[in-house]
Amino acid sequence: MKVRLPQGMGGGPANMQSMLKQAQKMQEDMAAKQEELEAAEYEVSAGGGVVNVRINGKKQILSVKLAEEIVDPDDIETLEDLIVAAMNEAIGKVEKISAEEMQKITGSIGGLGMGMPGLF
Repeated sequence: MKVRLPQGMGGGPANMQSMLKQAQKMQEDMAAKQEELEAAEYEVSAGGGVVNVRINGKKQILSVKLAEEIVDPDDIETLEDLIVAAMNEAIGKVEKISAEEMQKITGSIGGLGMGMPGLF
């Protein structure tokens, strides 16, 4: 019994070569985008702007800035909660942007709409 592949899905050498080139290009694009994302810096805030966190694409905290009015020695717990919230927001922002940018690259291979799940 012979199996017939749909039109355009032939396994000839030229088609295989083309698919390999596309895969290599995608890999190069992903590496370049990853470098770009890791070099990027993001700033987020919590508590209406009283806690600001700067983070890079490697999820390394670069700085934490506190507004004077939030520093209350009698309420350290609120300050701690706001710092945690700002850091979690910063990490979430990096992850969201990274995932969106990688999806742009991996979302479609060869125009076939075949995603590469689990990469990012």
